[in-house]
Amino acid sequence: MNTYFIAGHAKLPQGMAARNLYDSITITLELDFKYGVIVDSSCTLATEHGREYIRQLLRGYCLGEGVEELIEKVQHHYRGKAGQAIQAALKDVYLQYELALAK
Repeated sequence: MNTYFIAGHAKLPQGMAARNLYDSITITLELDFKYGVIVDSSCTLATEHGREYIRQLLRGYCLGEGVEELIEKVQHHYRGKAGQAIQAALKDVYLQYELALAK
């Protein structure tokens, strides 16, 4: 297998539909092992449309280039209440990515 799986988590804000299901948001990434490119992703937003939108937004991004551009992309394109939580979860997933590289 040429990919690996990492996850990041962050607290969701009050008043969100997903908050009724989960206390935090989880973003999972399947990464190309050699290049760090996001092959696929998922998140725990409440609606299928929201989950698919984030999936499309993240797919193809290379974490080897850092997480800042990806966070800017989310800031520009995602206007839901979970925006800051998604950004925090991406920072956490990037930390997990860096830890995986160090091993």
